[in-house]
Amino acid sequence: MDNMNLFKDQNEVIKERYDLAMERIREIGSEEDVRVPLRDYFQRVASFLILVDNVSGMIKDGSYSKLTFNELKSINRSLYEDITGDNYNHSYANPTYACERLGNRYGKLLSFLYTELRGTIVYAYEKQLYLHTIYLELFLQIYFYARWEDGFTPKDIRRAISDFMNDYVDILINQRTVETADPNYTFAWDIVMKSDFNDPSYLYQYGDYISENEIRTAEFISSLSDDRIEAMADTFTSGFVRGFKANRLDLSIKNNVNIRYQIGFERVVRQVIHNFKKIGLDSILYRAAYITLYKRQHLKIGYHGSSPNKQYDYDHRFDIGIFMNSQYQKKLLEAKVSALEKVRHFTQNYAGPTLIEVFGEELFSPIDKPEAIKLNKSQQKLMTDYYREDRLLAKKYYKLEETSFTIISYPIYEIGKDFEEIFEATVKVNTLDNDVYQRIQQSIIDTLDKGEYVRILGKGENRTDLLVKLHPLQDTTKETNFENCVADVNIPVGEVFTSPQLKGTRGVLHVPLVYLNELAYRDLELVFEDGFITDYSCKNFDDTDMNKSFIKENLLYNHDTLPIGEFAIGTNTTAYMMGKKYDIAPKLPILIAEKTGPHFAIGDTCYSMREDLKVYNPDGKEIIARDNEHTLLRMSDPKKAYFNCHTDITLPYDEIEEISAVLYDGTIIPIIKDSRFVLEGTELLNEAFDI
Repeated sequence: MDNMNLFKDQNEVIKERYDLAMERIREIGSEEDVRVPLRDYFQRVASFLILVDNVSGMIKDGSYSKLTFNELKSINRSLYEDITGDNYNHSYANPTYACERLGNRYGKLLSFLYTELRGTIVYAYEKQLYLHTIYLELFLQIYFYARWEDGFTPKDIRRAISDFMNDYVDILINQRTVETADPNYTFAWDIVMKSDFNDPSYLYQYGDYISENEIRTAEFISSLSDDRIEAMADTFTSGFVRGFKANRLDLSIKNNVNIRYQIGFERVVRQVIHNFKKIGLDSILYRAAYITLYKRQHLKIGYHGSSPNKQYDYDHRFDIGIFMNSQYQKKLLEAKVSALEKVRHFTQNYAGPTLIEVFGEELFSPIDKPEAIKLNKSQQKLMTDYYREDRLLAKKYYKLEETSFTIISYPIYEIGKDFEEIFEATVKVNTLDNDVYQRIQQSIIDTLDKGEYVRILGKGENRTDLLVKLHPLQDTTKETNFENCVADVNIPVGEVFTSPQLKGTRGVLHVPLVYLNELAYRDLELVFEDGFITDYSCKNFDDTDMNKSFIKENLLYNHDTLPIGEFAIGTNTTAYMMGKKYDIAPKLPILIAEKTGPHFAIGDTCYSMREDLKVYNPDGKEIIARDNEHTLLRMSDPKKAYFNCHTDITLPYDEIEEISAVLYDGTIIPIIKDSRFVLEGTELLNEAFDI
């Protein structure tokens, strides 16, 4: 159905509007009735929109698919060159440059507008003519205001943007809901299932920025044997199936699953789709957010390419602050409910998300620009409340308690000259023997279950000193605090984890350098009292207040505090040594990094919104630590029980002085001592350190 174009019935009418809009936009370059410096802005943005229109025309008439690889590459570069590398310093998408040229009041708003208009690239490639047209009309409306000789102010721009967002919120949310829930929306599915992977030209069918990462990764994946591809896909899909079995959930009643991936892995994704189809699951592939209304800060959830510029993503993470207020938040939620009702027949049979993550990109330390749009305190609360309500809607419509997930990671070309060797090492890490680790981890769990606390001490530059309070067990023959996590939903194998009791959990968590949600934190320190963060700091910036703001916005997600939702001991020493050998430890994704030492998650527990689902270890014991004192609020007021975030922070083995179980009588039993496993039954884990 033309990629489930929601506005197909209106295409004739909208085509006329589109043509009129583009005809008018093409005239802007020769007009001089807008005052300087605004004239340069409108002319440059008009040139970009003309470029997108030219590409759209080639896609519609079929000539785009006949272009050579180099021609496609040239078009892709032209669409994104304005925001890549040093070009970004002179782009109106850069709020600093826009404010320097246009003044702060105009610059912030018009930088947002240009950034939002860059979403027309997606509309061109997906042939979403209606959505493409309404954004062109927004641009023209503001351009017409700018032609007024007198009386044009930033208020006119803000009002036009706010009116647009209010007028089209239902349409935009409905579009996003359909593309994320309906397996009949097949834009990316068609690329994955119908492309010739021997020719990397297929990468340019997405419209995403295609870097050397995507090209080289795709070429490498294409060079692998069919057996290797099948093995990689089988590891991934079998982990998803094991997740259902481990949680005693019925997969047979489900009929769709979401696959998220980095562009370049299509050959693996195709096999994954085949595997899921064999067990009755249709695959949903949706793009990472591309306009403000769909974004959650700078995070990319869905298929995507490498970012053309991470600073660009970071600069625009809070653009919703231009028009967010209580009235709009209410309208946004109403639109979400209406859209979800329309796709309920799909969401009720949703099996869960599956993620192929990547690692190896250069670490990113952002510049916190004063010109970038920020949320005020009222908007911070509105957004945290919105995410909480959105999560509760997901629980209702997607039946989250009946879903599972799985995640696996692979390196990308940017990781360096050892890419292929690191890829092979990662495959080895992802396929370690579950049974061996299960036995070793059970030894750790048996000891921890005797404890009242777990004590964690850092060494060297690491100042960690924490006591984690465990839930008391009523019957140790039937109950346990820790989940014995092997390679099912979280690949690779290697951790035991629990949801700590909050009251009594106290101390300092410190990491000299850690990379979280694509951002580097230097000398990160979190202070806990009764399980909640009471103070926090880092040294990313010279200014203390900027450091506080950086943590609150990007780690606390604008909450005033967060609890410790998880404590775990990672056991994958093979993965740890891979990081050491290739000097890539800071670049390892959290999925692997969390298995390379103890880790602590701030935010919700691992059992968020699934607390009533009984979970058992392979030994038959029920994991009773699924709630904490805060999540128990779900019994009386679910809106207060969840924070809708969960960020893992790992301490590497070489920064650990001691991890010990502290028993009720004061006896201390070490699990790790001076960076080595010392508990009886865990000796095998040390062998990787000696290779």
